[in-house]
Amino acid sequence: MNPVFSIKEAIHKIEHYCAYQERCHEEVVSKLRSMKMESGEIDAIIVHLIGSNFLNESRFACSFARGKHRIKFWGKIRIVNELKFRKITQYNINLALKEITLEEYTATFDTLAERNWETIKETNELKKRKKFCDYLLRKGYESNLVYEKLKEFKT
Repeated sequence: MNPVFSIKEAIHKIEHYCAYQERCHEEVVSKLRSMKMESGEIDAIIVHLIGSNFLNESRFACSFARGKHRIKFWGKIRIVNELKFRKITQYNINLALKEITLEEYTATFDTLAERNWETIKETNELKKRKKFCDYLLRKGYESNLVYEKLKEFKT
């Protein structure tokens, strides 16, 4: 049985939740619902969090894009899709993509592509090429980049 929180307790708890890690509005609303808060209370708490700078959608989007690119090596397509899934506005998505410089993006892509090509233990050339493309497309890189890189590895 979940305990029932007063608005003051809920605000205190959700401030810690937001301070621990950047959150989007969707995650916070979901957390408040799991705490059995009413929709009017949720709205009041969200307004408080935005006013106190605990919740900032632009900051979340930028930090999300930087982190996913630098740590998980995601491409722009996957980052955009994940941000859309979290109901982030197009303005904030565009802002987030500016966090990744073209030099950093291509360097990450090249490193990832070369490392992946070396690790595929497939003897059949067609299967190896398919595995290579699938991997990079799944990571969210643009198909033209993937196919250009594939031409470089052609034996």
